[in-house]
Amino acid sequence: MTDRALAVVRAGALTTVQDRGRPGHAHLGVPLSGALDAPAAALVNRLVGNAPDAAVLETTLNGCAVRPRCPVTVAVGGAPCPVTLDGRPVAWGAPVHVPSGALLEAGPALAGVRSYVAVAGGITVERVLGSRSTDLLSGLGPAPLTDGTVLPLGPPPAPHTRVDVAPQPAPPAELVLRVTPGPRDDWFTPRAMRAFTTRAYRVSTSSNRIGLRTEGPALERARPGELPSEGMVLGAVQVPPDGRPVVFLADHPTTGGYPVIGVVDRSDLPAAAQAVPGTPIRFLAVRPRFTAARRR
Repeated sequence: MTDRALAVVRAGALTTVQDRGRPGHAHLGVPLSGALDAPAAALVNRLVGNAPDAAVLETTLNGCAVRPRCPVTVAVGGAPCPVTLDGRPVAWGAPVHVPSGALLEAGPALAGVRSYVAVAGGITVERVLGSRSTDLLSGLGPAPLTDGTVLPLGPPPAPHTRVDVAPQPAPPAELVLRVTPGPRDDWFTPRAMRAFTTRAYRVSTSSNRIGLRTEGPALERARPGELPSEGMVLGAVQVPPDGRPVVFLADHPTTGGYPVIGVVDRSDLPAAAQAVPGTPIRFLAVRPRFTAARRR
């Protein structure tokens, strides 16, 4: 009987199993989690014929190397990186046939931060609260991969229309994040609000799956003290005591006591997942469409 499994030869800096996450559990203190660059994960799944919610590998900066124990089809996407099969270059952003026992390596990101490796059949580690995703904050799901980890694979999908290559957005040279102000923008001075939406920030090296941290002007408070803990949503821009905004990503805490100056549009978050340290950030204030209608 064929052993449908994938052995991790080189785990890299941080490689985790991710799918679409586990929504609906914030009241239990469980974050959404899931692939930070969800469109990239969905695209590599499509390239190998998987359903969009199949679990993939999410690498960070320096990729990973895997050895399947059966013939498989693999696609690597997200952050552009060199891809090799037993040391020979093969295509990035396209399906690749990998024989049993061959070594497939996704190398260091040439641009961006996170690459995604999809295997036909998907990674079928045990689901926790409906998802196979690794959650770095709560510890739910499989642990981050280590050398020697063996991952089970699902049955190969039915034959599908082959896509030889698919266009993928380049990692951002400048990160423009559309932000709806509030709910606690009144905790900041007018000067701070102007600085937040007009001054330049940069991605900090301390960013991770929990939050994109920034370097730039500190935002001045209009009120002293802290809030009682309240619910936090994906994309919330929380301002800790040092005054530098933090954009909450997929593994963010579900509650927090620092004021939220605004919330980033969810469609801008995949680009945030690929922004390398030092990338310039602009926060662009927008208003929800219903605001104008209510004022009429």
